[in-house]
Amino acid sequence: MPDADPKLGADERTIIDAVADLLQTVVDWLRDEAEAIVREKVVGPLQKLGLTVAAASAAASLAVLGLAFVAVGLFMLLGTAIGYPYALLVIGGVLLVGSVIFTLIKMRNMQR
Repeated sequence: MPDADPKLGADERTIIDAVADLLQTVVDWLRDEAEAIVREKVVGPLQKLGLTVAAASAAASLAVLGLAFVAVGLFMLLGTAIGYPYALLVIGGVLLVGSVIFTLIKMRNMQR
């Protein structure tokens, strides 16, 4: 009898170890699959979005800088022709009307 008990205990440990190994394998596989899904469905699109936002910000900054240079150049040109106060009024009015038109177009596109 004493010989039978250690054998039975060894068999039980091997079965328990096999089940524990199987469960650990399943957990590792699920973790790897979840990581792959998150990387594919979340991280990739967020990286694309970040690059798009960065590129759009850089383009907008350059456009504003260019618009400022054009506005200053027009101000200098119109200032000598019609006077500096009127030149400021004309350039400011054109920029204001342009921004209102741009805002209206973007609002209509967002509603669609």
